[in-house]
Parts: sequence; structure tokens; C-alpha cells
Amino acid sequence: MHAQIGLTCSWARELAPLGITVNTVAAGFIPVERHADVPDNVKKAYLAPVPAGRMGTPGDIAHAVSFFASEGAGFITGQRIVVDSGRSLANRTPVHMPW
Repeated sequence: MHAQIGLTCSWARELAPLGITVNTVAAGFIPVERHADVPDNVKKAYLAPVPAGRMGTPGDIAHAVSFFASEGAGFITGQRIVVDSGRSLANRTPVHMPW
């Protein structure tokens, strides 16, 4: 993951003057054909910290990629969208606002 982020940032800096944006999508566990043999207990363990309570789909990833490829993302470069249904939130400390 860190190599992906570093490469994205490096290319974004290098290519931005040429009008080229570089971003990345970090996908959670998206079950596809190659995951057919993953045991149910492994899938359940993965889902345990997922707030939305479901696995992602290839379409979920495609929507994020489609956004980055759209004109609407033309001023965005060097960024990462995490598409994991909130699973990565389990590793973050909540920020409590004073109000």
C-alpha cells in the first residue's frame, strides 16, 4: 500500500505540469472468481469490522475509478480513495469535535 501511495504522489508531482493527473483507488476485499475457495470463516472475520456489513463489488471499484477518470476530477491529483465500506475506520482513532 505505501509503495502505491508513494508512486502515485511521485508521478502526480512529475506529471501535473503536463496536465496529467495521477490518483489511486485502494480496494478492500472484493470477492471475485479467484476467491471462490476462501472459507466462510475468513470472509466473516473480514466483515466483522466493516460498518456497512457487506463485501464490495467490482462495480463499487469501477465507480471510484470512473470518478477519477471524469472531468469532475480534473483538479485532483496525488490522491487515494479507499473503497472498503469503512473497514479501514477500525484502525483509526475517532476525532472528537469540541462542540
